Amino acid sequence: PMVDLGFLLITFFMLATSMAKPQTMEIMMPSKEKVKDDQQNQVKSSRAMTILLGKDNKIYYYFGTTEKGVDPKVEQTTFDPDGIRKILLDRNKEVNKAIDSLKQVKAEKKITAEEYKAKFSEIKGSKKSVVVLIKPSDVSKYDNLVGILDEMNITNIGTYAIVPITGYDTDLVGKTFPDAFTESTQTK
Repeated sequence: PMVDLGFLLITFFMLATSMAKPQTMEIMMPSKEKVKDDQQNQVKSSRAMTILLGKDNKIYYYFGTTEKGVDPKVEQTTFDPDGIRKILLDRNKEVNKAIDSLKQVKAEKKITAEEYKAKFSEIKGSKKSVVVLIKPSDVSKYDNLVGILDEMNITNIGTYAIVPITGYDTDLVGKTFPDAFTESTQTK
């Protein structure tokens, strides 16, 4: 009888508990439609932000693009809470306010889960959202790339792309931070 009771309890708990569902991050893959080269990389410069991943867990970033021969100002930050997350939240303030109000509406049960998901995606992809170009360097760590992708999700950045770092970027960062992308002798 005790064995039967044991198996009965095991069976009950197996059926009554829910398994932990794995959480994944949604990634939008590019479409297969052909786009003209002159339209491919056009982003409004007021919405553009470029993040460059350097050595020693450092992040270099700038807003906009070169306009009228003037290069954008490059800043340095880290993965600390007052680092890149704060910068992304400040830059994406309007979208985050809209998402917070949408969460409030959902909490009051005024919309369904499907409506919430649709509106959430619409807000994240709006024209007010920041467009981020993530450029990992050869000396950055894979963990840094994963970390910055997590920050994109946490700060509700809807449009971002991982692109190769260019010579222009290394020169631009090198003017202010000369050793940003050079490998130190200690790590060799």
